[in-house]
Amino acid sequence: MHYGENKVQEALDKWSDIKLKNNAIKLHLIGRLQTNKVKFALKIFDYIHSLDSERLAIKISEEEIKQGKKPKIFIQVNIGNEDQKSGINKDNLIDFYKFCKNLNLDVIGTMCIPPNDGNVEKYFSEMNEINEELNFKELSMGMSGDYLEAIKNNATYIRVGSKIFGNRV
Repeated sequence: MHYGENKVQEALDKWSDIKLKNNAIKLHLIGRLQTNKVKFALKIFDYIHSLDSERLAIKISEEEIKQGKKPKIFIQVNIGNEDQKSGINKDNLIDFYKFCKNLNLDVIGTMCIPPNDGNVEKYFSEMNEINEELNFKELSMGMSGDYLEAIKNNATYIRVGSKIFGNRV
């Protein structure tokens, strides 16, 4: 059973006791991870979908050693090169992936949130090609409004919370 959370503190409050009783639950951090929350994130999350900087990669690596935990990680790609969005520029992705591998991070795929310009198919197709070039089996993309297009482009993880639970209050 896989569940996603956007916020580290909410996940700790909501899932700590549940995960102690059921190790089959796999928890995904799908929101942005700040370096000051890494030690808390590694305590609860099995997957991190938002690795977006060398500084964060180093912090995760250091905390993995301290805690003896190794979450599966997705590199967030800023597929539309948008200034307001986090993520690695696609032109820097291969070098960043090598940097992460040198830190012994368990990078299993990429993640993106495409621009809201009506061209999701283009961005999802490009992400699929990038993922294939890096030989990743996992691809995290697609939300409630565009998950069908994401699935057509080989997304293995989609975020459809508002489709199931409604909009966040």
